[in-house]
Amino acid sequence: MQNKDKSIILQNLKESSAEWINGQGPLSDIVISSRIRLARNVEGIPFSPRAEQAELKNIFELSRLIVEEDSLFKDSNLLLLDELTPLESQFLVEKHLISIYHAQEKRPYRGCVFNQKETLSIMVNEEDHFRIQYLLSGLQLNNIWKLINEIDDEIEKKVTYAFSEKEGYLTSCPTNVGTGMRASIMLHLPALAMVNGINDILKAISKIGYVVRGFYGEGTEVMGNLFQVSNQITLGLSEEEIIDNLEKVNQQIISKEQKVRKELLSNSKSQLEDQAWRAYGILSSARIISSAEAMELLSKLRFGVGLGIIPHPNLGTLNKLMLLIQPAYLQMLTGKDLDPFSRDLQRAVLIRNEINR
Repeated sequence: MQNKDKSIILQNLKESSAEWINGQGPLSDIVISSRIRLARNVEGIPFSPRAEQAELKNIFELSRLIVEEDSLFKDSNLLLLDELTPLESQFLVEKHLISIYHAQEKRPYRGCVFNQKETLSIMVNEEDHFRIQYLLSGLQLNNIWKLINEIDDEIEKKVTYAFSEKEGYLTSCPTNVGTGMRASIMLHLPALAMVNGINDILKAISKIGYVVRGFYGEGTEVMGNLFQVSNQITLGLSEEEIIDNLEKVNQQIISKEQKVRKELLSNSKSQLEDQAWRAYGILSSARIISSAEAMELLSKLRFGVGLGIIPHPNLGTLNKLMLLIQPAYLQMLTGKDLDPFSRDLQRAVLIRNEINR
């Protein structure tokens, strides 16, 4: 683990671009990213919401020991969330390194471990002692499973997990008992949204044990036609079965999106071109823009780039912009607190600079 103080770690985070948003993974015109999260707890210590302060400290120090001693974490950093401002914690949420719950909870000794590529992060003392997550660009759940399984095995060499031969991994939330695995895929579905085909799909997959959330996961709204599809069932299935089933469901959604894209391109090309170029025109010249409007326009521009209507900017730049324009990230980049109007001004400047580069 790299021994750096908080300010250096946050400065590096502001300047870095997460590998999972590079737009180069399989099916990346539709699949923004894939993610697997594992919920794990240490045997003999109460779950985080019921643990005493000394026990929470024990877990945090254990996480520090693991990342300091294991070569798998040699490029990783550890932050203590108690030491962060609300803005800095929200910045980590917008970076997809921690959950909203983890940022807002007042429990002491909450931590976050993450690597330089921002593909791996571990939330310490969230609902569970460890919530390990791994993200990659595009549709790559099987690759992620190999990587996160290795990390999980390394941690288990240092601690004894709370585990039952009958139920599997024991977790704070009953819905995670079993494998403790939540796998998810972030999809960009502008074509299905255009033809009002989203609701039928969402209803259908919810009936077979899947849940759809917004850009920042549980409790967040859908924006920019971005939908996060994940499994609900963790008990009674193996990790491989969960991944295989989720991929099959998402492949069906991807196929529907691809079909509608072809139909729209064939029947409504002029309208698609107009929509994409109008979005490009506004984004490349606007002087004031809200995050909601920016996400809507970035979605339309990303759609146009994915269809080959507009040659630039590339998908990686557009994915990156969807993170940079968020309120906390924007303020971290400017180095000061901004009121909503000032954020709208600064957001427009940032987008123009990236789009016109």
